[in-house]
Amino acid sequence: MPHRRPPPTEPLPDDEPCYVISIASRLVGLHQQTLRYYERAGLIRPHRTSGNIRMYSNADIHRIRQAQRLIEELGVNLAGVEVVLRMSDQLRTLQAELDKVKAELDTLRRTRLPAPAIDSEGRPAR
Repeated sequence: MPHRRPPPTEPLPDDEPCYVISIASRLVGLHQQTLRYYERAGLIRPHRTSGNIRMYSNADIHRIRQAQRLIEELGVNLAGVEVVLRMSDQLRTLQAELDKVKAELDTLRRTRLPAPAIDSEGRPAR
């Protein structure tokens, strides 16, 4: 009886390389050469194994699908796709930073000290 691995207890992170180019091309419905071209154009950067084999993550697959939509549905050229994807990445980064700052601000608001008492003339009360 073959040994079966137990199912993973946690899902793979989106940036975990897990697909070789043949599987990635099937997932997105593109020829392998198109994926290589997208890599040369700078749209995707698949991970490379020590044997120089391209490995694609779920994030790479998502990025390829975004590029496909921009090209096929909106008629954007590859240079435009690169700009849109880069700006989308920057927007996600900035949103994450904003969320972090908001969380820090909320923490500070919950832990701030009460304001000192002042008298009717605006001076600290004694």
